[in-house]
Amino acid sequence: MDILLGPDVLVNASVALGSPPEQVVRRVLGKTGGKPRTTEWVLGRVASMLEAVPSFRKDSIHAQMDLVRALVEIAALPAAAPTASYAEGLVASAKAAGYGRVVTDHPDLADQTELDGIQFVSSEAWLVEATTPPPPPTRSKGA
Repeated sequence: MDILLGPDVLVNASVALGSPPEQVVRRVLGKTGGKPRTTEWVLGRVASMLEAVPSFRKDSIHAQMDLVRALVEIAALPAAAPTASYAEGLVASAKAAGYGRVVTDHPDLADQTELDGIQFVSSEAWLVEATTPPPPPTRSKGA
């Protein structure tokens, strides 16, 4: 995985209707051979967002966050990194993780495609990209 998953994407995976949260998060994060990278800033937002979801059991938040932590590698966010706004936190986290893109469906970023060299991609666009097979090899003339 070469893209940072925004907190909103991880929360959506955790609260998917009709699926146990651990199964959905494993499907989202456990697809690649290596662990995707994230930051404590992202994980902190995920925990806060889960606490605000009325249907997510409060006694399950700690276990869900432990599961997410087990499936990711934590990248250190520099102390001076700007994280005052959601967009700044995503950009700083992507840079700390070594990624040039972020998957997010945050409504404040719906019309924004890039900030400070980091590209924002919707989860729908990312899923299409992730599931579309590569084009067939081109055939040279005369072959």
